[in-house]
Amino acid sequence: MGKWKTSRVWRSIGLLLLMLCCMTLIVSASNPNTPEGFLIIAHRGASGDAPENTMAAFEQAERLGTDFIEFDVQLSKDGELVVIHDDTVDRTTQYTGAVDDYTLNELENMDAKNDEKTDDTDEKIVSFEEVMHRFAGKLGMLIEIKESKLYPGVEEKVAEVVRRYELLLQVNGLEKGRNFTAVEHVKNSVGIIIQSYDFQSTRLIHSLLPDIPIAALIQEDQHPLSEKTLDELVSFADYIHYNHELLDEKIVEQIHHRNRKVMAWTIQSEQDMIRMKKLGVDGVITDFPG
Repeated sequence: MGKWKTSRVWRSIGLLLLMLCCMTLIVSASNPNTPEGFLIIAHRGASGDAPENTMAAFEQAERLGTDFIEFDVQLSKDGELVVIHDDTVDRTTQYTGAVDDYTLNELENMDAKNDEKTDDTDEKIVSFEEVMHRFAGKLGMLIEIKESKLYPGVEEKVAEVVRRYELLLQVNGLEKGRNFTAVEHVKNSVGIIIQSYDFQSTRLIHSLLPDIPIAALIQEDQHPLSEKTLDELVSFADYIHYNHELLDEKIVEQIHHRNRKVMAWTIQSEQDMIRMKKLGVDGVITDFPG
């Protein structure tokens, strides 16, 4: 073989090796942890792109290919489950007052806005029922029960709706939906995880819906978690959801040692995303799921 042909062969081999290395790096970056993958959870939907906790934010998250949408539920004046973060409507609508000062019909007619932005939108506050009807079995849902002490019986109401949609999916089949039971992260056909800062509330949900994974949200004043507290949490929680600023390798290791998963919130930059992946967390909650 001539020198020129030999040189071409070696150049080709070099290019091939370079391409293989690049492909390996890409795969490692996108799926650095568990075999089932690194979860991207859209915080209040794709709330960096659309008004939070609205159908527009949830549908944008779906278009972006997010694994889960995260949203909050509270109770209206007439005892209906409504999707809104705050216990007042002041920040996210043109109205003022507590959420439970208004009926569901009144809340559904309020225009949602982009936090402090003043531009009008056509988006409205939505009910929990509407979100379940649209996404159950199609897109993962991380549901946060807010202010459970303000709303006695909220856990039972959430459980009733979830049970009903689980039954509907079982009766109608999953041909048009995703098979969440094939994913280690979620062991129920409806594709739901329920979280709260109130551990009494999450314990109650666990007893009402034993097949639904539970996530314990950790507040800053609970950090760092003692070994005893962690052991108590894992008795009912499948996930520990932590402020990303407080997370370190030790905490992630402690949670993984107990065969539980850790999610970091709320990730807003690429640097924070890279850091979380290096720590080995199982997923992130972010306003920008794209």
